[in-house]
Amino acid sequence: MQYKTDHVFGFVKTKIDVHTLGITTISNLLEDCGYKTFIASPDVSEAVEHLHNETNFSLLKKWIETHNITMLGFSYRLDPNEAKEYFCQLFHQLKAHKLFREDRGPLQTVFFAGLPDACNKVKQALGDKIITFPGDETPLESLSRLGVPRHRIPTELSASNEYDNLRWDFAKELLSSEIYKTYPIRDHLGYDSAGGKTDSFIDRLNYSKRKKSLPIIRAHVGPYNPDRLEAIKEFLAWEKILASSKYLDVLSIGSSQLTQSHFGEDWEGMPNGGGVPVNSELEYAMIKDAAKPMLVRTYAGTKDVPGLARMHEKTLNISWHALSLWWFSELDGRGPNTVLDNLKEHIETIKYIASTGKPMEPNVPHHFAFRGSDDISYILSGIIAAKTAKKYGIRHLILQIMLNTPKSTIGIQDIAKGRVMLKFVRELEDNNFHVHLQTRAGLDYFSPDIEKAKTQLASVTAMMDDLEPDNINSPEIIHVVSYSEAVHLATPPIINESIQITLAALDSYRRKKELGIIPNIKYDKELNSRVEELESEVRESLSILESHIPNLYTPEGLCILFEKGFLPVPDLIDSENKFPLAKKWKTRMKKGGIRVVDETGSIIPTPVRFKQIIHDNF
Repeated sequence: MQYKTDHVFGFVKTKIDVHTLGITTISNLLEDCGYKTFIASPDVSEAVEHLHNETNFSLLKKWIETHNITMLGFSYRLDPNEAKEYFCQLFHQLKAHKLFREDRGPLQTVFFAGLPDACNKVKQALGDKIITFPGDETPLESLSRLGVPRHRIPTELSASNEYDNLRWDFAKELLSSEIYKTYPIRDHLGYDSAGGKTDSFIDRLNYSKRKKSLPIIRAHVGPYNPDRLEAIKEFLAWEKILASSKYLDVLSIGSSQLTQSHFGEDWEGMPNGGGVPVNSELEYAMIKDAAKPMLVRTYAGTKDVPGLARMHEKTLNISWHALSLWWFSELDGRGPNTVLDNLKEHIETIKYIASTGKPMEPNVPHHFAFRGSDDISYILSGIIAAKTAKKYGIRHLILQIMLNTPKSTIGIQDIAKGRVMLKFVRELEDNNFHVHLQTRAGLDYFSPDIEKAKTQLASVTAMMDDLEPDNINSPEIIHVVSYSEAVHLATPPIINESIQITLAALDSYRRKKELGIIPNIKYDKELNSRVEELESEVRESLSILESHIPNLYTPEGLCILFEKGFLPVPDLIDSENKFPLAKKWKTRMKKGGIRVVDETGSIIPTPVRFKQIIHDNF
């Protein structure tokens, strides 16, 4: 139902800031409350960077007036000082041109979303009346801050969630006890090859299973330093600290964009951004040596993917390879490959990985979720990636499930999504194909409030145990996202503390369930109902795809799957309109999850949508 209102929301950001998830999330929430919303086009985003130019300001003004925008939001999640300058420039230009309602203009207010430091700087410059969003707001809190009346908020959004509340109370109690601070190191290094040249993930996994000391712990590590060589030195020093503490099993190199896209080339004049700027095989060898006894993994390349995989194998004895199939290409601007060329390179790389016997991690479902995809597509993309890996010879598949993506997803739905994807992928297991579950918190989940973020880390760890509650070895791997991620890069002490919180939470949650202090969610009727509904829809949808897309598990078939819109990405930045069918479907939050909807907001069942796509395109 649409409500009559005099409020129209507009959202704008600079072109240089690629962070769009927050804008699209709040825009969708407001539309569910009956408001009209508009997200600025790329030309307006570019104009916002230089509003002192009269032509640029005129473009922004025309956009505001054309859409009758009354509430204007500006987002900038990069440097806090730049954020303040951009927003203050916007505010003062709007004021000078009398666009606020107090001067008989259309705007009632402008509000700002950015990093916590940026929010503080904005308030210092313009006063406390400016509404700010530092990033840890729940959907309900965000809507309330914008003045949305309670009666306009969808029931499923405003309703309290018993499971989420239970985990939150458990996590708060754990953190207040501080028991995690003395959490001991687990025995993962007692096998012959540990830390040696032939050490492997499978060796460490099998030893830890025998010792009943799972999970294997992985963390993403990388300091930032604008001086390339100093950055490498600092990273090596960090490695040695982490190696000596023995909490971390698998060091993920937080490599820079240039490392992924221009390895071994001359970087003179190229912007490197954040990340560890590795640019030679020698540097990789040094990183491998400093990491002992940790295992090491890193990102795949964005071009010559097979060649870089071979180099990673040679220099790092990489613990496992991670491939994104469709992504890290022209789709997200991370690489030069077309979607089809990217898929061809990835299939070739999968064949190579299979020849080494190393595991492969499909880095896939969350990339669809980042671009607004629905829960069924999240599940399907993971299953299809797993089937593709098995088809081309992978024997060990690391299935990553990123929880809290998007972070507005309620816990019951998160568990249901994960269980359904796990069930389908585990159905592929046989003597030649083994699945290893890796869980992690969402990329934008954590609060900039450090104490709250620590509680969030313990709370999401509890959820990890509920994915397969009857399996003491599950999850086999936890990718620990450090609690400081919303504020600053994690240093070795923060990484170690985050691991301690994670392990303490996992053990304590299991113990409380065994004692009956916390109910076992495996018996939850709502959860089991959601699992059954998702499983039925996924099974029928997968059958339709396999029946109607020729050679689905090939580069050409996977390309058709994306380009025809079977896996919708409504929030994909596609300024050249290369993928109109992939972007055409709308998604919305429904019952705590994300579903594809029609113009009236009603859910379109996936099999119905697939049959429509097939009718229109085949």
